[in-house]
Amino acid sequence: MRRPLIAPALVLAMTASAVPARAACDVKGAQIEEAIAAKKELREDANAQTVRDLRTLRDAAIVLETYKFPGECEVLLGIAKSLLANPDKTIVRGGDTDEDEAESLVEAREPKAKVPADEKAPATAKAPAAKAN
Repeated sequence: MRRPLIAPALVLAMTASAVPARAACDVKGAQIEEAIAAKKELREDANAQTVRDLRTLRDAAIVLETYKFPGECEVLLGIAKSLLANPDKTIVRGGDTDEDEAESLVEAREPKAKVPADEKAPATAKAPAAKAN
């Protein structure tokens, strides 16, 4: 006599309903771009870096959502929203003017190509001396 499959199906259905579904991070619903457009302080040329930073946070939230990190995505959106809530304070706090620091950050953002070991020049190698004519 075969056992009906109703019992295992019922157990699966109850288990699935008991586990709370984690809500997806709502990047579009956060309306970061709309909030940027609504703040006149952020439309000024002097605050372009702050706007880029806010958009970077939004883009990072999208990446986190794509890779199934909804909690971290929500944290980033919360940070962006808090910065947008008080743009004057955000503008004052942001904008490091240390040029060396800025250059090192730009360099860190650039992708690095892996150089094969046989193509690396030895550190002690010197350029050949120019011939005098």
